[in-house]
Amino acid sequence: MVENNGNSSDQSAELRDRLLDAALMHVPFDGWTAPTWAAAVADSGVEPTVAEALFPRRALDLAVAYHKRGDALMLARLAEGELDTLRFRDRVAAAVRYRLEAVEDKEAVRRGATLFALPHHAATGSRLIWETADAIWTALGDTSEDANWYTKRATLSAVYSSSVLFWLGDDSPEHQATWDFLERRIDDVMQFEKFKASVGKNPLLKPLLAGPAWVMSRIHAPARREDLPGRWHS
Repeated sequence: MVENNGNSSDQSAELRDRLLDAALMHVPFDGWTAPTWAAAVADSGVEPTVAEALFPRRALDLAVAYHKRGDALMLARLAEGELDTLRFRDRVAAAVRYRLEAVEDKEAVRRGATLFALPHHAATGSRLIWETADAIWTALGDTSEDANWYTKRATLSAVYSSSVLFWLGDDSPEHQATWDFLERRIDDVMQFEKFKASVGKNPLLKPLLAGPAWVMSRIHAPARREDLPGRWHS
């Protein structure tokens, strides 16, 4: 039985880690499922009622915790400041690469992709990808306060999710094929951004874009980052 003899927040984090570590021993065989949950509780020694308080959705919340652990490892690496001399597009590519390199067991991600592909878990999976993209942009110093706040994260979410799917099937040495794929996706995004800028400067198209431009100007980033998806200013 777990005794409450320390800081409750630190203790909760320790118990969460213990449960997640125990679950990861079973995920490659059973996925993020009820059997994995039961095994994690038994192996970790955490009281079942305490475990369910920490992870109310059981195996699903374990999968969420695993994804967020990867985000935390990525952010820790970004905080080391290794990217300061790189071009911004290269910083974005490196951040995505860091996120993938934070994974110790590809099978755990594969099983997670299967879980979050289920219709009733798709919203949770989409939110996790969005939060990863948001974490990257925030760590890289994004200060946008308008619709660009959303478009940057939506675009990076697409780049990240496609890179993950490619990486899951990549057996090239050191995952070089994945990094090449990632570079191509980033290049595609940069080309699209250049196209958007050229369209916006075209005097023939300005009258047609006036309405959409006004609508976009009324969209603002969330007052607080946890207030997704944001707010509308009248």
